[in-house]
Amino acid sequence: MARPGSVREPLLVALLPLAWLAQAALARAADSVRLAGGLTLGGLFPVHARGAAGRACGPLKKEQGVHRLEAMLYALDRVNADPELLPGVRLGARLLDTCSRDTYALEQALSFVQALIRGRGDGDEVGVRCPGGVPPLRTAPPERVVAVVGASASSVSIMVANVLRLFAIPQISYASTAPELSDSTRYDFFSRVVPPDSYQAQAMVDIVRALGWNYVSTLASEGNYGESGVEAFVQISREAGGVCIAQSIKIPREPKPGEFNKVIRRLMETPNARAIIIFANEDDIRRVLEAAHQANLTGHFLWVGSDSWGAKTSPILSLEEVAIGAITILPKRASIDGFDQYFMTRSLENNRRNIWFAEFWEENFNCKLTSSGTQSDDSTRKCTGEERIGRDSTYEQEGKVQFVIDAVYAIAHALHSMHQALCPGHTGLCPAMEPTDGRMLLQYIRAVRFNGSAGTPVMFNENGDAPGRYDIFQYQATNGSASSGGYQAVGQWAETLRLDVEALQWSGDPHEVPSSLCSLPCGPGERKKMVKGVPCCWHCEACDGYRFQVDEFTCEACPGDMRPTSNHTGCRPTPVVRLSWSSPWAAPPLLLAVLGIMATTTVVATFVRHNNTPIVRASGRELSYVLLTGIFLIYAITFLMVAEPGATVCAARRLFLGLGTTLSYSALLTKTNRIYRIFEQGKRSVTPPPFISPTSQLVITFSLTSLQVVGVIAWLGVRPPHSVIDYEEQRTVDPEQARGVLKCDMSDLSLIGCLGYSLLLMVTCTVYAIKARGVPETFNEAKPIGFTMYTTCIIWLAFVPIFFGTAQSAEKIYIQTTTLTVSLSLSASVSLGMLYVPKTYVILFHPEQNVQKRKRSLKATVAAPPKGEDAEDHK
Repeated sequence: MARPGSVREPLLVALLPLAWLAQAALARAADSVRLAGGLTLGGLFPVHARGAAGRACGPLKKEQGVHRLEAMLYALDRVNADPELLPGVRLGARLLDTCSRDTYALEQALSFVQALIRGRGDGDEVGVRCPGGVPPLRTAPPERVVAVVGASASSVSIMVANVLRLFAIPQISYASTAPELSDSTRYDFFSRVVPPDSYQAQAMVDIVRALGWNYVSTLASEGNYGESGVEAFVQISREAGGVCIAQSIKIPREPKPGEFNKVIRRLMETPNARAIIIFANEDDIRRVLEAAHQANLTGHFLWVGSDSWGAKTSPILSLEEVAIGAITILPKRASIDGFDQYFMTRSLENNRRNIWFAEFWEENFNCKLTSSGTQSDDSTRKCTGEERIGRDSTYEQEGKVQFVIDAVYAIAHALHSMHQALCPGHTGLCPAMEPTDGRMLLQYIRAVRFNGSAGTPVMFNENGDAPGRYDIFQYQATNGSASSGGYQAVGQWAETLRLDVEALQWSGDPHEVPSSLCSLPCGPGERKKMVKGVPCCWHCEACDGYRFQVDEFTCEACPGDMRPTSNHTGCRPTPVVRLSWSSPWAAPPLLLAVLGIMATTTVVATFVRHNNTPIVRASGRELSYVLLTGIFLIYAITFLMVAEPGATVCAARRLFLGLGTTLSYSALLTKTNRIYRIFEQGKRSVTPPPFISPTSQLVITFSLTSLQVVGVIAWLGVRPPHSVIDYEEQRTVDPEQARGVLKCDMSDLSLIGCLGYSLLLMVTCTVYAIKARGVPETFNEAKPIGFTMYTTCIIWLAFVPIFFGTAQSAEKIYIQTTTLTVSLSLSASVSLGMLYVPKTYVILFHPEQNVQKRKRSLKATVAAPPKGEDAEDHK
């Protein structure tokens, strides 16, 4: 039966390439920190940055590398010194440098599995020979690593996890947060004491929404950490809604010169997306800030950084102005006082176990050690060895120290539980734990629950993830100086966001949250017209005319009796107007009507008083009184047209509007027709024509008038009169000028129809007046009637274009009413002035002319006056 954690024989040949790589890695891993112990833990730390120009490793990383590595050493010291934890068992360590590169870290990590590969057999067992038949080099057997702490970058952890799972070696990361690592089917031996970026992405989405931003760009370093973080942010923001991604830009793993300037130019293609979500490594963050500074865009971008930025000073060193206002997120942590005391007492003498500590010493104190093998130059002083961390150099505990310690303790607690279960009553290791079963250890790791170094619970879910707890920081200036500023805690996230917006400070107005919006909010009375495919972008479209804003997306027309408010956010009743007595438009018609009524009354009174005088008798008294009554009614209709519309007034308008003119023109038509028939009959015979007596004339006149009366009565029966408010008549382009018009239920056409019969009589009368123009002057009324009709036709011909030409005018109610009443009064005045004013003048001022004149003989063709007719009718 195979030993726990071993690999089956059929896989042995397949694993031989790994064995050779492990052999090479073992030689390379000579540069490692080793601690002897009964159980060995592996450790992976980015002690150096990624190398350039083909070099594997670059400059030393003091905080991310050395601080974290020392945190593991500190944790191991404490575990080994704790009699209650793993009694009789000492934990050893093998700590390697990943150089911030996944491929290099993989080569280093192969040394962890070398013991497992050797445990199954060496090269001779399968006939392996080096070139020339020489057997493989034999070295001392390597330590058997039971679990690994690390790595830092997600891309490194993914690469290493793929190898460690083959050999069932549990792995706990202190900094890898890529959501991809939560996939327990692919990374079943991976756990982490930091929450995954899916939680972090949720927290960042909540921050963006809390600040009212809806249009952001994302920036990610190429690799699992950056790309997975951005992918999680995009997915969560899409599910939550209200946040749109302007651009998603990826920084290449090996950026070319000018690459970061290109990134800034691309971000400026969408300048409204000022908020930039950054999931990038420390180096990329710094170079992005440098490019923004070079582009003179300090203060434009609103940075929201992930935990890789956190509260670190190194990414923003000398770039503080660009970072002002940056909001960063960091897994909830605390400064471990015990580690500060431990680390600040480290020196070259008491820390020889850390092979990179001398390099750290030179970097930290800006000096050179002669023992380093290099000659110190004049510009760099020589290290004395008496320097002290925190006294002769600045010191601030790196943010992931807590998690490194918690990762070590999680393995220690799991081993302790496993030891109690497999080795009850034993002090030290028992055969059941030699070798340690990785699968069983994983179960104990997932089951641990203890208070970590910061006092917060340490636990894992079924995917090996820690619960999400974050602190939220903002980099703020101090006393207006960016260089002396610092990170200030402004909130925290633990499933829900608690953000102190009042504590935030920004460039420009410190207390006004800057905007990162695709489109500015629409003003009152404007609706959003969405841009297709971009739910956070819209155009503002005014609810113009008579439309009002129903909601942010909809405009609707106000009801017919209403108009929009001044800002088009609602509707209000449309004011109602009418032609009032005090209106300037009413003054001319009323003045004419009053003067006309006074003149008509004067004429009637004069005629009645001098009823039997020759002039009155010669004018045809009966028809004259009918005609004067019609003229009076024409003047009187003006008052009905100005009066407030109601059922009674509207009925009177229908009746009297056409009655006065019909009565007048019926009388005039009867007169002209009589004269014409008498003259024509006289040409042919001495017999007088029929129906020329006063009674016949009255019958004809009233018969013609009755048609108008009957028509109006039928109209009143079919459609009873009432007043209406017409909101269309003065529905102007500008709603502020809109008015409802209170009027009778008579359209323009029905009004003209009411006068149509009168106009027909007028035209017919004019025709007879034209025919009778050749009548001898002895028929003294023929020509005045003709002139009256000619003038009246001119008045009404002018009336028609004015009346209908103003149909679309905002002042229609006033212009049309004034035009109609003035035209009626003028036509009545023409009849009164031409037919009766001269007679009245003679009667009143020249009574000597109002006498019977000698009868003159007419031509034989002209018949004598009929019986009962005044002889003066022929004069």
